[in-house]
This record gives sequence, structure tokens and C-alpha cells, in this order.
Amino acid sequence: MQPSFRLVPTAGLATSVVTVQAEEHLSRAVQELGLPLKRRTLVLVGGASKISQEDFNRLQALFVNVLAPLAEQLNMVVVDGGTDAGVMKLIGDARTHNGSSFPLVGVAPIGLVALPSLPMTHPEAVPLEPHHTHCFLIPGSSWGDESPWIARIATAIADGMPSVTVLINGGGITWKDAACSLEENRPIVVISGSGRTADILATALRGDPVEDERAASLVNSGLLQAVELEGEGDYLADVLQAKLTS
Repeated sequence: MQPSFRLVPTAGLATSVVTVQAEEHLSRAVQELGLPLKRRTLVLVGGASKISQEDFNRLQALFVNVLAPLAEQLNMVVVDGGTDAGVMKLIGDARTHNGSSFPLVGVAPIGLVALPSLPMTHPEAVPLEPHHTHCFLIPGSSWGDESPWIARIATAIADGMPSVTVLINGGGITWKDAACSLEENRPIVVISGSGRTADILATALRGDPVEDERAASLVNSGLLQAVELEGEGDYLADVLQAKLTS
């Protein structure tokens, strides 16, 4: 019988990687990776490979000046999709640029990750972001398979401590990521002006009509709040700190 989780050799990659088969063993897998429990947790969801270079460049200051410093200040664990693209690359780069020490945890479908120690079984397999400290490889070979796992792994790490999701830019999978965060009763801060899904949700939060029917159910949860990207760094830090220290 296949074990519920196991460490994976990474052939020089700094990230500690574990494969997980069963959700009921998440807490044990967290401990096996050496991650702390009962830590404030920040979940990052949003644009990945389809984020434009223009949006990527605009968002760098948000990660370097706000998100990474706040994660360090509050001794948080940050959880995201773990691959080397979009918001995941931005937080990995920011952590390294700032010399931060907070744990940065990726969660990705095992069938879509390229590792030296694992056979590549999918033509769209991608590398892990190299500055993440830990990664969970979960069952699946389609983008979006990781969405419920990201939400539940963050809950397992927080273990009763406050957690919050920040939604930045994003495409089709981001809607599922947001819904999964809400299933964990996790508040979501939407970065208005960051593009695509985030801007649709910000528009809906203002009460303006949007064509995407998925926005209504998320907004009606009462757990979403929008913060403007431009010139709102201090306010965003205050909003996140209030949610994470209440």
C-alpha cells in the first residue's frame, strides 16, 4: 500500500518536497517537512503563467515592499501554488531580495511538476519556484487540482491561528482558489487594479454590474474586501495586519 506521504529527493533544489496522498494526514506531513503549526498564514492566489509582463512589473513593489515584509514581521507562513510563474515567482523573488526567513510553501499537482527525481509525465510540466522553502505535491494532473489542497494546507498550518487570502490578478483557476478559501471561512483581500479576475471582483464589490456570474456568490459571502493596488501599500498592510492579529 502506498504511504500517505513521503519526502522526495530534489537533486540539489533547496526546496523540501513531500508528496501527499490523503488529506487526513496533512498535519503529519506538515510536521514531516519541518513546518511549524499554529502560525499566522497568508495564502496567495492569482495570476501564474498568463500574467502579462506589464502586470508582473507593476506588481513587484507590492511583494517587495508590503507582502514579504509583513510576512516577516508577523512571523507568518505563506502558502501558494509553488510553480515558477506569476504571483509565486513574485513572492519567491521578494523573499530572496529582502533576505526574509518566513517559510514559503508551494502546493502543486504532482503530474504537472518537473523535478530531477521524478519522471515528467505531462508535456506541460513546469519547474517549482526555486526560492520556496517547502512544497507539497498533491494528486492530480490538471491545474486547479491543487486549489482545495492550498486552502486546507493553509488551515492545517494555521491550526486555529488567523489566516487570510490575498487575490492578485488571476485567471480561471483563481475563481476556484477563491471559492476554496471561502470554504475554509478564510477572508479574501482582493487587489483592485492588479488585472483580470481581481478587477472583476473589485468591480462587483463596488456594486457595479459584472458579466461573470461567479463573482456574485463570492461577493455575497461577506468575506471579500478590495484594496487598491496603486498608492495603498500602507493601507493594505494595515488591513492584513488587522485580519491576522484579531
